[in-house]
Amino acid sequence: MTPDKPLKILIGGGAGYIGSALVPVLLDHGYEVDVMDLLWFGNNLPKEVNVMQRDLMDCTAKDFEGYDIFIFLAGLSNDPMAEYSPVANFIYNGALPSFLAYEAKKAGIKKFIYASSCSVYGYTVDELYDENAPATCEYPYGIGKLQGEKGVLQLQDENFSTIALRQGTVSGFSPRMRMDLVVNAMFKSAMTNKCITVNNASIWRPILSINDAITAYLRSIQANPSISGIFNVSSGNYTVGQIGDIVKDNTEKLTGQHIDMEIKSIEDFRNYKVKTDKARTYLGFQPRHSVDSIVDDLYKNLDSFGNFENENFYNIKVFQKLQLGNLDIESISAERRNQGLKKPHLEESSTTFQEDKPTVN
Repeated sequence: MTPDKPLKILIGGGAGYIGSALVPVLLDHGYEVDVMDLLWFGNNLPKEVNVMQRDLMDCTAKDFEGYDIFIFLAGLSNDPMAEYSPVANFIYNGALPSFLAYEAKKAGIKKFIYASSCSVYGYTVDELYDENAPATCEYPYGIGKLQGEKGVLQLQDENFSTIALRQGTVSGFSPRMRMDLVVNAMFKSAMTNKCITVNNASIWRPILSINDAITAYLRSIQANPSISGIFNVSSGNYTVGQIGDIVKDNTEKLTGQHIDMEIKSIEDFRNYKVKTDKARTYLGFQPRHSVDSIVDDLYKNLDSFGNFENENFYNIKVFQKLQLGNLDIESISAERRNQGLKKPHLEESSTTFQEDKPTVN
């Protein structure tokens, strides 16, 4: 980057749920943004964005030349996908980020931002976890994300900033909508069945509004180049029972209709709540949203996503349909193109480390 030119950002997996909401905001902030994505879920990005439809595993250092920052939003996005194909999970969540960070660093990119997950913490009991707490997840998704973190952070040095954002469960409206996220799923159930099912009311989750997630990426992009490390980011910690009550109350107020509740006692292997003090201190991350505002945002955008049963709103359904367990990426890409997805626009870091400021670990 030169003083008279904006930062140039490449986003891997940028056509997904988070990327489709993040990219327009980055453009509004004056950044130049390109996206590289297989387009499993189509292309809902602004038309002016340069989108390259390709597999990130095929990238070399040459693909990163000319960019200042790389943001990794790719990989498999939740436990059902990782359980369905553990091999794909460990390749795309564990090995791929490490490989891309290695190639990006060779190309001269100065900052690598990795979308990690609070799922790495596994099961905790009545403790608020900070970034130094043990990551004890024993299931494929959390293990894969932790492996990806370690590979990326291993490459950090005075010329290469690496930031891993351990995200809470992201929820809210995006142009590439998802209904398989806890708040979104409860809202869908309230709207379609007039009933919310809570499988385990006592389980804790850090919830991250997609709008706060966007803020976390902005703060990471703008952070001092001396800063590297792991950062928890969430809008707040809630029990699943709390989430159900908030979704119920807000949906009733918005629709004027009564919503029933069904409480079950199904065991869950994920239970964690986190502190975000480090992100606030070093990145300037200040969450401004809550489950209440997420529900309001979903209701406000009802007309934008319409059919709650659209298969594209459920990652595991698309994943199974494409038979990704076989890792036949070329046939997957061809099949998606043949299904009439929007044709991609086929056209798809220069900050320095200050030694007197410590790396954040």
